[in-house]
Amino acid sequence: MTAVRDRALAIVELLAHNVHGLPMSEIGDRLGIPRTAAHRVLADLKESGYVKQDPNSSQYMLTVKLASLGLSYLAATGITDAAQPLLDDLAQASGELVRLAVVEGDDLIWVAKAQGARTGLRYDPDAGLEIYLPATANGLAFLAAVDEDRALALVSRQGMDRAREMGPGAPQTLRALMEQIAQTKERGFAVVFDAYEAGTSAVAAVIRIDEKSEPIGTVSIAGPSIRMTRERMDAFGPKVLQCAEALALASRSSPMFGRR
Repeated sequence: MTAVRDRALAIVELLAHNVHGLPMSEIGDRLGIPRTAAHRVLADLKESGYVKQDPNSSQYMLTVKLASLGLSYLAATGITDAAQPLLDDLAQASGELVRLAVVEGDDLIWVAKAQGARTGLRYDPDAGLEIYLPATANGLAFLAAVDEDRALALVSRQGMDRAREMGPGAPQTLRALMEQIAQTKERGFAVVFDAYEAGTSAVAAVIRIDEKSEPIGTVSIAGPSIRMTRERMDAFGPKVLQCAEALALASRSSPMFGRR
């Protein structure tokens, strides 16, 4: 039973990163699941309403049922009610994309956003579920807020190989990453230029109840690098720190943070 449940979760996570769907054979091959077993688990997920199959391509993809459950859960925690007005204010003040991520175990997960850009270039990516820590402002802010041993463990878990596929500003070695983490600690907030992808930059701050507590999330401002100059990023730093402090206070009303 446990093996079936683990396989079902693995398939759901894989399909969450492939919104256009995947054929059954590729799902099995990617996850190392025998194709007969993959077919059986997909049939169960389809019967439960979490997966559907395109009648033309026969590819499997998630239905909106899982997204609906996620949104319902976030609404029930109160996090969107508490955080959204603060994100909206920061987005309006910056004119850029503002996003909130929460710490879940060893991961940073996107949970809310606000778009401040009304005209011209708009940065609003489909970032997926898990945030890649070495090449994002949110990741740097998180890594700078934990002790060095944990930071190294978190980086080791995700690996540095993916940095080669990111923008030219992504650190390519562990030493370069540790230097950026040290700079983030000294500055008080994280900044990245053309790191996650070329042409985009961001500034982020960690959210925690007090200086001695563990991080509970991060908040960031991101936009096209043509607008996100170093001077503008420095000006955004204090604003994102103020928002992080306000979010820390607001988080006390949400059981999502209260259990930490």
